[in-house]
Amino acid sequence: MYEYKSEILSTKTKWLTDKAEEGDLLELDQLINKRAQEGWDLVTYSYMSTSMQVKAATLITFKKLKETN
Repeated sequence: MYEYKSEILSTKTKWLTDKAEEGDLLELDQLINKRAQEGWDLVTYSYMSTSMQVKAATLITFKKLKETN
């Protein structure tokens, strides 16, 4: 049995093309590596934006085996 954890990582500026800012990529890598050290595996991610926003975010979901007592 797995347990899941979802987090929202905000980006500094909306990605209008396939280019991301270096700082945003660094934050994403840091989050993924931090969760991996805690035993979480990346399951999926989804970039969220709207045409009216300047900023956007990425929804990231992790999973790990549920501890049994």
